[in-house]
Amino acid sequence: MKSPLLAVAAVLLMLGATSAADAKGCIKGAIVGGVAGHYAGHHGVLGAAAGCLYGRHHAKEQEKQQQQQGQVNGQGKL
Repeated sequence: MKSPLLAVAAVLLMLGATSAADAKGCIKGAIVGGVAGHYAGHHGVLGAAAGCLYGRHHAKEQEKQQQQQGQVNGQGKL
């Protein structure tokens, strides 16, 4: 009984620690990672944490690509 309660508390602390600007991609990644981790040996919290980190990284990479494409096309962000 303590284990699921501890896992929920850890996830809430992780989600509460990130700001709205840094959370882009985190929620979707955490959900996918949590489900995958749960089915791969009952490591849902570890999967959620890894998914959140990957989701943030992927969102930053996409944003960087969009900025570079905007500069190549001569269109800047306002």
